[in-house]
Amino acid sequence: MNWIQVLLIAAIVVLLVYLLRSRRSAKSRAWVKVGYVLFVIGAIYAVIRPNDTTVVANWLGVARGTDLIEYALVIAFLFTTLSAYMRFKDLELRYAQLARAVALEGARAPDER
Repeated sequence: MNWIQVLLIAAIVVLLVYLLRSRRSAKSRAWVKVGYVLFVIGAIYAVIRPNDTTVVANWLGVARGTDLIEYALVIAFLFTTLSAYMRFKDLELRYAQLARAVALEGARAPDER
């Protein structure tokens, strides 16, 4: 097993554990923003110095820097997809609670209002 395979599997497992355990606090959103900024900085560096990505890829056991970038994009896509799923799941729960509250308010007897 190559280093990149170990890193990719570890990144996916850490990503899943983080997203399943996080409750969308301000702290978790801050880490997402920091991760996004680091990803953008890495992307800019890869565009400016593409040969360095090949050096890092070879160090990790990947043949080309392009493949390494593809692996990073797959991890970023998984993170984005799972994050959006968790956000929509939370919104769906909030809408259900709001609908229940509105239904209970409308179900009260007219003299209680």
